[in-house]
Amino acid sequence: MVVALPFEGGRSAEDIASSEAREGEPMATVHYRTCPLCEAMCGLELHVEDDAVPLIRADRDDVWSHGFLCPKGTTLGRLHSDPDRLREPMVRDGDQWEEVSWDTALARCEELIHGVIERHGKSALTAYIGNPTAHNFSLGRYVGLFMGLADFPMIYSAGTVDQWPKNVACALMYGNMWLIPAPDVPRTTYWLVMGANPQASQGSLLACPDLLGEIDRIRERGGKTVVVDPRRTGTADRADDWVPIVPGTDAALLLAMANVLFEDGLVDLGDVADLVVGVEAVRSACAEFTPEAVAQTCGTDAATIRRLAHEVAAAPAAVVYGRIGLCNQEFGTLASWMIDVVNILSGNFDRPGGMMFGKPIAWSLSSLPNPQWADGYQFGRWRSRVRGAPEVLGQVPVSCLAEEIATPGEGQLHGLITIAGNPVISSPDAGRLDAALPLLECMISLDNYLNETTRHAHVILPGLSALEQPHYDELIWSWASRSAGNFSPAVFPRPDRPHEWELLARLGAYCAGMRARDIDVAALDDGFFSALVEAKGLDPAAVLAHYDAGGPERLLDLTIRTGPWGDRYGENPDGLTLESFREAPHGIDRGPMEPCAREVVCTPSGKIELAPEYIVEDLPRLRARLGRKGNGLVLVSRRHVRSNNSWMHNVPVLVKGKDRCTLLIHPDDAARTGVQNGELARVSSEAGAIDVPVEVTDEMMRGVVSLPHGWGHDVEGIRLSVAREHAGVNNNLLAPGHLVDERSGNAVVNGIPVEVVPA
Repeated sequence: MVVALPFEGGRSAEDIASSEAREGEPMATVHYRTCPLCEAMCGLELHVEDDAVPLIRADRDDVWSHGFLCPKGTTLGRLHSDPDRLREPMVRDGDQWEEVSWDTALARCEELIHGVIERHGKSALTAYIGNPTAHNFSLGRYVGLFMGLADFPMIYSAGTVDQWPKNVACALMYGNMWLIPAPDVPRTTYWLVMGANPQASQGSLLACPDLLGEIDRIRERGGKTVVVDPRRTGTADRADDWVPIVPGTDAALLLAMANVLFEDGLVDLGDVADLVVGVEAVRSACAEFTPEAVAQTCGTDAATIRRLAHEVAAAPAAVVYGRIGLCNQEFGTLASWMIDVVNILSGNFDRPGGMMFGKPIAWSLSSLPNPQWADGYQFGRWRSRVRGAPEVLGQVPVSCLAEEIATPGEGQLHGLITIAGNPVISSPDAGRLDAALPLLECMISLDNYLNETTRHAHVILPGLSALEQPHYDELIWSWASRSAGNFSPAVFPRPDRPHEWELLARLGAYCAGMRARDIDVAALDDGFFSALVEAKGLDPAAVLAHYDAGGPERLLDLTIRTGPWGDRYGENPDGLTLESFREAPHGIDRGPMEPCAREVVCTPSGKIELAPEYIVEDLPRLRARLGRKGNGLVLVSRRHVRSNNSWMHNVPVLVKGKDRCTLLIHPDDAARTGVQNGELARVSSEAGAIDVPVEVTDEMMRGVVSLPHGWGHDVEGIRLSVAREHAGVNNNLLAPGHLVDERSGNAVVNGIPVEVVPA
């Protein structure tokens, strides 16, 4: 919905809304939309004049966020108008970039891709899928079409630096790698947060607005929030209790909690008792992980571990939540698995206030069964060429990408397509990847910026700004605390250029060997759409007749209509359609999470597999960790509420003020290493070394230092004028590529041994 309002620069939104139009005064329009930057999905009120957005504030009437908004959401207008954002395709010749037409850029893409295939075969091509793909209206819905058409032997993604352990655990426990349960925070009375900092992230694999406010509301209803983390984060400051822990030992602590639940007779599976198998196997697995056995390794005393277990079991409704700090560590899969195990054993699974599955109004394409896993998930079906890394969920660690490009021989990579990603900043062993990318014969980037990664591309195809396209989150509602949704029409439509979904279709077709003259994007789209319609038990021809045009809005309408509250194309006349959302600018809400495990669990046995053999087999490696001595410093990552990985640092308002790219270190460790507050320290690991300003603070536990991720904008050839002035350092230069969680292949970027000395 768009509302016309008189506009005067510098006035408050309330003044604007209450003023009367005067002759000759420019008119502002108000647009309501959802912020696409993270899982909080905040409702926005945008005030627009011509092609500018002078004001963004929270939409107080949004049915989901109710007026909550973080600083990043207010900058969508600045991102849209950023002079460094690419508007036209770019082609590189040597060190020179030239803006070209779309026809010229796509012809160059066809030439590059077909050249690699003709010279080296299809196995010489691959793709890297970046995190923003999941937050983009086109990319999130059409990356599957791209991968289906391209049919690469392997691809790489940000998933193996992020949540792959959770995907592995959920695949084996529930039958779908994206069937990820989330904490029902608004109805819990005890929230145990491990390796997560919602104060900065706004939630991750957890969609719930105003999570810090939820901590206050838990306290108001007599409950408690506990944060287990090596750093006293902003979330820990808001919580009732902070429990420090040695990085990488969360699985041991959770196993000890499970041990207490068994030994003290506190196990109660509740309503899912008949749905769970493997309880006795878990009892056996955690028998030797007593609180006393793990206390020294975890840096958490046995009494505290016992207290946590008893508090989880005794609370009227409790939930244990673990996120990225548990995923990208040495025992990521064990830790991610044990989060769900403790919730299940304590009777806090598939019940209000506990760990629950979301119920999206519009189903995600990832919820459909994947034919390759029809007989259950298998791992290690093949190995990477150079390192011999085993395949997990169709991928190997992203750190393998550099060596696969740089190492000659049959199967060497010569072509790469990057989609909304900056792996030179965001992947381990970043220096090796930065050195390898210039060796490629073909590199094509679908990206809005000339950044640390895309500077090596031969062609950059810019996407649309967030305000130039519609929005409705695709995957994120799968782990949302309520069944809600909000459709956002484009504020500044761009019918004059191809959208991302069309670019993905063309690139995929080129990789399939098709020539431009033979590519019918509409036909490819119709085929993709028809397959999804058929998967929902409907007649594709009949459903296609409902539409005049294709694209992601048609896909969204399909997923709404065939969702739990949809009209199924007339079968349920009062059901929802995309038009329902167009008529509800503040969104539609169908209520909180509901118990649904019996409907969604899809393992071959039809049961929740509490003790998957593939995961349990990793316990001996963890037992060996209990005896390991650690006398040096270890490094962990962090993020800031004003930052979003590597791509929000070109917005002046988000990077101004205090330097946030600093090394946090405890006063005792600072004294021992000789580093001084505000001075430069040299931080080194087996992978590399960087110099960074020191910030001495007791928010760090002893023996642990912290650097933020996503920085390091001081390289030549980028067009990020603001980010270069606030370059910071790239902490992934310190992350050894070979350090991975063995079960998932996920990178270990938390708990890296480092040396810190004065620079």
